[in-house]
Amino acid sequence: MKPNYTRPLDLRSGRIDLNHGAGGRATAQLVAELFGRAFDNPWLAQGNDGAVLPAPAAGERLVMSTDGHVVSPLFFPGGDIGSLAVHGTVNDLAVMGARPLYLSASFILEEGFPLAELKRIVDSMAAASRAAGVAVVCGDTKVVEQGKGDGVFIATTGIGALPPGRTPGGACARPGDVVLVSGSMGDHGMAIMAVREAIAFESEIRSDSAALNGLVEALFGAVPGSDVHVLRDPTRGGLATTLNEITRQSGTGMMIEEAAIPVHPQVAAACELLGLDPFYLANEGKLVVICAPARADQALAALRAHPLGANAARIGQVIEDQHGFVQLRTALGGMRMLDWLSGEPLPRIC
Repeated sequence: MKPNYTRPLDLRSGRIDLNHGAGGRATAQLVAELFGRAFDNPWLAQGNDGAVLPAPAAGERLVMSTDGHVVSPLFFPGGDIGSLAVHGTVNDLAVMGARPLYLSASFILEEGFPLAELKRIVDSMAAASRAAGVAVVCGDTKVVEQGKGDGVFIATTGIGALPPGRTPGGACARPGDVVLVSGSMGDHGMAIMAVREAIAFESEIRSDSAALNGLVEALFGAVPGSDVHVLRDPTRGGLATTLNEITRQSGTGMMIEEAAIPVHPQVAAACELLGLDPFYLANEGKLVVICAPARADQALAALRAHPLGANAARIGQVIEDQHGFVQLRTALGGMRMLDWLSGEPLPRIC
């Protein structure tokens, strides 16, 4: 039976077909009835090939970031690919010190994908963008033949405004700086693994996926921008890889205390069972802060005062090391290298 695109979308039992990506009536209907309704805002409503946006405040610089999201499964405890797509790009802007303002979203849909599931993803994405205070102002939709995709892929690009006085960057870490984290490590990676492998634990492991811009603003509200040297969100490759990236950029080393790094007991137990290291698992709602030692207590207090930083901890310091090593003092008092991630223990994680 030939589809009738003059009727409203069947969001209960309908499915994506190739016409939805062909650029004709079916595409227009999908954009208007699903994406347009969910992301409704004045810039998206312009309906042009791009969005005309207001300029940032005087003295602010623009920051731009982009990310692709191919997580499997699409839905997991604590989130889904839609909210993850928003959080990932918002956080990339936030750790640059910027105030996230706008997002674009590009959807690659597989023929046959249920419209009900797509609506669930889009609604989640819209709710996440509203909660983060950013607008999805433009986008694109393409459809690939069945078997040539994996349901949904989403690419997001974000624009933010960087206020004067904020210059965080990986090259800015200095010997003596203090290393902080905003909470427990490995939650997102282990949540994905548990669902993917159908592993049941006594306590459900949930992804930490969250927008970090509010937490970053709380930090800058308590600590001068010049004293916040590095901000990072430890996603793929986890904390260990993020710290190695920073030492490589800055030409320094780090001494990290294993006993100080927060890890939820159920994540630690799952890692022990599966032979994984929580320091290499992805996080999607955690912040690494490297700041001047004189501001460490203020920074830690600011993180802990925010709901997303309640379990923040001081985990180590930056040291002089021309080799760029990240050293871990173990809970037993020994020493080991916290090296770069080798291989990919959890593919399709974000």
